[in-house]
Parts: sequence; C-alpha cells; structure tokens
Amino acid sequence: MLDGSIGTTRRARRGMLREWRLHALSVFSLAVAFVCLGAALLVLTNLRAVEERWAHAGRASIYLKDNASAEDVEALKKALGAVPIVTGVRYISASQARAEFGQKEAGPRAELAALPVEAFPASIEIEVRADVTDAELSDVVGKLRQLPAVDDVETYQAWTERLGRLIRGGVAAAALLALVVFASVLAVVGSTIRLALQRRRTEVEVLKLVGATDRFIKGPFLVEGMSQGALGATGAVALLAGLFFVVRGRLDAELATLLGVEPSFLPWQVVAGMVAVGMLLGMFAALLGLRRLVTV
Repeated sequence: MLDGSIGTTRRARRGMLREWRLHALSVFSLAVAFVCLGAALLVLTNLRAVEERWAHAGRASIYLKDNASAEDVEALKKALGAVPIVTGVRYISASQARAEFGQKEAGPRAELAALPVEAFPASIEIEVRADVTDAELSDVVGKLRQLPAVDDVETYQAWTERLGRLIRGGVAAAALLALVVFASVLAVVGSTIRLALQRRRTEVEVLKLVGATDRFIKGPFLVEGMSQGALGATGAVALLAGLFFVVRGRLDAELATLLGVEPSFLPWQVVAGMVAVGMLLGMFAALLGLRRLVTV
C-alpha cells in the first residue's frame, strides 16, 4: 500500500511538472482567494484581542466642565477615593493633557498637540478593581454623570460594546467570504483537473486498455488537486505574513499605544486549518472534475 501511495505521488509530481504553467495559474488564483479570507481572519483576530483588552481595562475618564472650580475637583477626588470599586484617582489638567499629546514629535498626536489648551478638557482618571462587574461600573458612571461639575464619563465599556457589534458583523462577512473562497477553490481546481485530464486522455485510455483501475487512474489527479489547494493556502499565509510584519514594523508602536495591544499574526491553529481546508477542498474539487470523465 505504501508503494502504491509513493507511486501515485510520483505520477502526480510528473504530471504537475509537465503542465506546470496550468498548475501555477491555479495555485496563484487560489492564493489570491485565500489571501482575502486570511486578511479578514487576521483583522478579526486582532479585533478580538482589542475587545478582550478593553473589557478588562479597569479604567474610566471623567471629563470636567470648563466652569468646574478647584473646590469641585477636590471634592470629587475625595468622593471617588471613598468608592469601594475605585483603586486609584488622578487629576489631569487641560495643560497636562495637551503636554501628554505633545510628547511625540510626529504622528497624529503631534497634530493634536498643536491645538490650543482650551481644546483639551480637564479630567479625572480613575482605576477600578479588575473584578468589577459591568453593572457595578455602570452604576457608578450613572451617578457621576449627574454631578454638576461632570461633563461626561467615558469608559472602555461603551467602546467594547461597539467593537463587539463590529466583530459580529465581521464574523458574518468572513463567513460569507469563506463560502466565496470555497466556491472559488472548487471551480478553479475542478477546471484545472478537467483540463489536465483532457490533455492526458490518450494516456488514460492506454492505461484503461492495459487493465488499470479507475482508482489507479484517478489517484494522481486527486493528489494534484490536494497539492493545488495546499500550495494556494500556504502561499497566501506566506504573503500575509510578509505584509503583516512589514506593516507591523512601521506601525507597531502607534497601534499599541492607540489600541492597548500589540498586533499579532494568525494563530498556528488557523494557519493549519487554512492549509487543511485547502487540501480537502482541492481533493473534493478534483473528484468533481473527474466524475464526468472517469467512471468510478
């Protein structure tokens, strides 16, 4: 059985080398399709990491009104310090907020730092316990918004909810894209195998005349279909990895500061899954392509 598998692989390799242009075009087409799917999964992977980070940020910003007095600020800080879920309180004046944005010489922060001090509201940042529940945090935020000196309260909770809705929409879009990719694999590999079989029709007829079984004839074509799917997925992952690390090298610091997490590539389980799916779809597409021309 092992000898038969080796022989099938060798015949498949000879067939692919003989018609390398046809197979190369098929692999390229599959790689483009898998790049689209992989890019969507890469974005979703990092968005989920951001959602997880924001869900456990444990921090809120209380923006003060322009007419808030120093006595109001001190009273609010003292009251916040007595709240059980609050573990830290830090006042940030308008000038301090502007200075923090001007710490970097380039990028969007430098443009914001060029604005007048009046554009930066004074605020109080509070840190809360890591085990605080959404209900507890919402209750405190609701009470803070009723205070006369408070203009608004911003937490990661609202951003996390918006991001969650975005991720759910992205998952639906990725599922639809996956169906398009699967259909593309079936169409491209199936067409390639049918064309390859037409070109080798004389060889197939000779094999059938000398008593070769359909399984023997179909074997190399199935291996070729699996190889096309696997190579297309592998090429897509390699291209995505190259683009990812180039972009990450230039934007890593900015993204980490903005989002609170460092961008990461696809987990190895996803990469292995893409290659495995490519192989299985390639084999299935080859079976469909052979069904009309070779009797099973």
